[in-house]
Amino acid sequence: MASLFILSSCSDDYLNNSKLYAEDSESFFNSEADYYNALVAAYDPLQSTFINVLMGEIASNNTLCGGESATDVPGYQQVDDMIHTPVNAQLQNLWSWMYGGVNRAAYIIEFKDKTDFTGKDVILGEAYFLRAYYNFELVKWFGDIPIKPEGRFVLGDEKTIPRSPKADVYALIEADLKIAVANLSYTAPQTGRATKGAAEALLGKVYLYQDKFSEAASILESVINNGGYVLESDYNKIFEFAGENGTGSVFEVQYTDIEGAGFGCLQCSEGNVAVGFQGVRGYQGTLFTSGFSFNVPTQEVVDEFEAGDNRKDVAILDIEAWAQSTGASYTTGYEHTGYFNRKYIPRVRTADAAGDLNITNPNNYRAIRFADVLLMAAEANNRKSTPDDTKAKIYLNRVRERAFGNANNNITTTGSNLTAAIYKERRVELVGEGHQFFDLVRTGRGAQISGFTTGKNEVFPIPLEEIQFSQGNWSQNPQY
Repeated sequence: MASLFILSSCSDDYLNNSKLYAEDSESFFNSEADYYNALVAAYDPLQSTFINVLMGEIASNNTLCGGESATDVPGYQQVDDMIHTPVNAQLQNLWSWMYGGVNRAAYIIEFKDKTDFTGKDVILGEAYFLRAYYNFELVKWFGDIPIKPEGRFVLGDEKTIPRSPKADVYALIEADLKIAVANLSYTAPQTGRATKGAAEALLGKVYLYQDKFSEAASILESVINNGGYVLESDYNKIFEFAGENGTGSVFEVQYTDIEGAGFGCLQCSEGNVAVGFQGVRGYQGTLFTSGFSFNVPTQEVVDEFEAGDNRKDVAILDIEAWAQSTGASYTTGYEHTGYFNRKYIPRVRTADAAGDLNITNPNNYRAIRFADVLLMAAEANNRKSTPDDTKAKIYLNRVRERAFGNANNNITTTGSNLTAAIYKERRVELVGEGHQFFDLVRTGRGAQISGFTTGKNEVFPIPLEEIQFSQGNWSQNPQY
């Protein structure tokens, strides 16, 4: 988009006597179509957040890295063992891809006043939402990061713009999301685009990560009361193709398998790369297809599910039991636990996908689910300075009643016991979705992760290449 050249099919005389027009980044944004196309480009890096989800789960105490061997994708293995360093290709990818998203959204914001048209406020609202989304991913992973509120980063900024303190990063994210909330409605103009509900929910999560519990409770209750979201009655259907963009989907990353890619450019895939990575190795059978056996759940997280919890068999595939009941066969990979992330493993499709089947799976990622909103609201009400445990239990038990199919397992405790119950509920409700590591860190429970060093592993190292590019402008995170 920064280097589109427009030529007309015309005579030599015309070319000799007319100016050749070039369309570049500074001469763009002359029409509604330009803004819309730039918005599509800003959404596109969301598909590369597969790495955030996959690596975020591997970093937690929910799963082991798995794979073929101890040297299969070393970056993932190192994060799993908490021995990662600034030289890590997967952390470098995450940094680069998320900053690519920041810059694409910032491109629209930088030129927000150039051309007026009806509906521009919606496009701008989405651009602010997306910049906030990408910056939130970056601050979660790396802590203090460079920010540029006025627009795009350009070559040389890395030598002059410092890493901003987390408080300043969060302040920018909050400001962006407030603009998004003001400009968007609860109904998306197209499936997959951000809404007021998505912006409010993300703002609530941002508040929660800063222990701003009263603010979080207020904005999350707006989502609950005004967003029109409803918990799907059947937990199983949420993660099947038929359950995509359902009644409980607040924000969902859209994937497709009709445009292929290869392992040389994983971020180019329009499919959900993480799905193939988490598939059962050498699988032959019904419903599922094979994959690379990464991100395998541990017995510990399986045991967190209570008797009668209908989510267990949806979230966790016990491959031995499944093989015995269906006649399927499989091979085992490294760190085989016998379990797989059933929410996001490849399913049999009616037609072949384009490109490599392992990286073009069409499973959408449910980035913000209504159950997540309810549990965040429960936590915020329980942990705010004047707790409202009655309201917290209402939100918590809405999730549990769906899980058990009745109210017999509702939580009745209060105070710190209720806090612990909410934490446990988040773990089992959201297992396999990339949230557990950050939930542990933000609540001071990171030491529950094997190999975790307090004061170090709350954030990940800035990639060495980025430190070098800054020529001394950026310091490394402590103990890295």
